[in-house]
Amino acid sequence: MSEEIAEQPPAYLIEAARSNRSKCKTCNRVIARGSLRLGIQIEGPFGSGYLWHHLRCAARRQLERVEEAYEAEAWEAAKEPPGQVPPIEELRRLREDSEQRRQERQELPYAERAPSGRSSCKHCNETIERGSFRVAIGREARFGRQVRIAPINVHPGCVKAALQAEDCATERAGFAQALGANSRLEAAEVDAVLSQIGDVED
Repeated sequence: MSEEIAEQPPAYLIEAARSNRSKCKTCNRVIARGSLRLGIQIEGPFGSGYLWHHLRCAARRQLERVEEAYEAEAWEAAKEPPGQVPPIEELRRLREDSEQRRQERQELPYAERAPSGRSSCKHCNETIERGSFRVAIGREARFGRQVRIAPINVHPGCVKAALQAEDCATERAGFAQALGANSRLEAAEVDAVLSQIGDVED
């Protein structure tokens, strides 16, 4: 007597989220009920399951997986089929835009002129005036067990104190050299910023 073979769940699912209890494994935010999500099958100690991602988050970070899911028409097996899925060309453009932004992103630390007067110094909370210098350094941001480095803007005069904060993720050693290499300012402007900052390594 042959044993009945259990039907294997599909490798991918694209569906409308059935609740708001799942979190996107890419951005770590809640996937709202009814929004499009991609499930990637995994084998765990208690059997198979899915790691869920916002469809657009997955497109930015794991486009190859999204393309495989589209080839398999992964929405066909969904318990909550999406009314409509975006064309794969649209998701490919998302990936291209994301890659371009990543390439254009400056390495921390760097100095620049504030493009508006809407930002404030994350150390003293005072406004950073439009056209004045501001310095971007890294700060640890915790999301559950994950630690990410988020850029913050501070006045040049607040840099030394900000670098001594417990959650600062920018090294004091070699700071002046790193700032000069990463900033898109003229050399004279970088020197002016460093003069306002002072020696951060003492």
